[in-house]
Amino acid sequence: MHLETVLRRVLPIIGFRYGSGHLLGKKGHERIEIPVYPHKKNRAICSVCDSSGPVYDHLPQRQFKMVPLWGIVVILLYSMRRIQCPKCGKVVVEKVPWAGGKSPMTYVFMNFLASWARVVSWTETGKRFRVSWDVVYSSVAWVVAYGKEHRDLDAITSLGADEIQRSKGQKYITLVYQIDAGWRRLLWIGKGRTKASFSDFFKWFGKERSCKIQYFCTDMWKPYMDMIAQYAPNALNILDRFHIVAKIGNAVDEVRRQEVARLRSIGQLVLVKTRWIWLKKPCNLTTKQRRNRKEIFGSAVNLNLRTIRAYFFRLEFDHLWDFNLPSRAGAFLDDWCRRVMRSRLEPLKIVAKTFRSHRTLILNYFIARKAFSSGVVEGLNNKAKVGMRRAYGNRSDDVLEIALFHQLGALPEPPMTHRFSG
Repeated sequence: MHLETVLRRVLPIIGFRYGSGHLLGKKGHERIEIPVYPHKKNRAICSVCDSSGPVYDHLPQRQFKMVPLWGIVVILLYSMRRIQCPKCGKVVVEKVPWAGGKSPMTYVFMNFLASWARVVSWTETGKRFRVSWDVVYSSVAWVVAYGKEHRDLDAITSLGADEIQRSKGQKYITLVYQIDAGWRRLLWIGKGRTKASFSDFFKWFGKERSCKIQYFCTDMWKPYMDMIAQYAPNALNILDRFHIVAKIGNAVDEVRRQEVARLRSIGQLVLVKTRWIWLKKPCNLTTKQRRNRKEIFGSAVNLNLRTIRAYFFRLEFDHLWDFNLPSRAGAFLDDWCRRVMRSRLEPLKIVAKTFRSHRTLILNYFIARKAFSSGVVEGLNNKAKVGMRRAYGNRSDDVLEIALFHQLGALPEPPMTHRFSG
């Protein structure tokens, strides 16, 4: 079977035909060059207005990179025609179906590179297929631009919002995800962590779509809650379970630090290097941590430690998530907060006051029948960080946005006549 026959099968070009290919170059630097010719009855198409016109002249032969074959570079050769466009009233270069503008890359090769860039780093993708980082970036950008233009934003009922650190220092980006069952994807990226940046999402999303949102999962950051109440009045704001539990863990750790400092002043080191014993779930403790915890609990004197009292409050709070009815969960939360307020554990008392002020939003988790939790948003955040690492080499805002949408956007891909393996 001839190579041009294979190309007609995997990448047919209407109005054009492939010529005979030639293998050129030294061993290890081979390339296959395949000429492309227009059919006799093929009329050139204007690249500006898509209308046809008579051929004015031909430009020098151009090269277009195709998907490599057995590690050998494949190049299409074609002499672009210029046409006298009757609609534009000027001479313009024709539009070809396998590439756009002045790009030397075919659409199918750009889609191929973008598919690999989703699996390995952009730098590694360039090394594998003998192209520069910039070529990989432009390929991914092209695929992302197509996907964002053709994605469907209707019928979205559940959203989640959170922020991740963009770089060292207080530099954050706000991410909004769709978290409907069976359809989880990145929808929007905002710079910073402010009311203004979050309100930009609702302005982009539109008033009609915002009013159709039924559930919105966030943490306890007040600007999130204020903007949701203002722009999505029909949405049930569900507080992020991960951040609720994290607040208690931070309070327990603060109690431990204060007590370690107090005990050190009198020469006792009973709580030194025990931080993770009090922060981990009991089932996740290592054998050594279990043994140390047993030794601490074995002393009647140690049972009066403030850290242990705070630890038991943390373990008890985990029972909140076992309830199904909002009324039962609310009664448990009220009782827990009441006992914490009488515990004289100041860091935990601050958390209890926060929970009391956000009681309604915490119980929204149970009103939504536990359908939405922090696991979804935090899982997407972890994937976002992986996508940022794969695109290392340029830290500009545009590159970061393209990398995240390529990794998490679940965007529709450009239609191709053939799906290459790999």
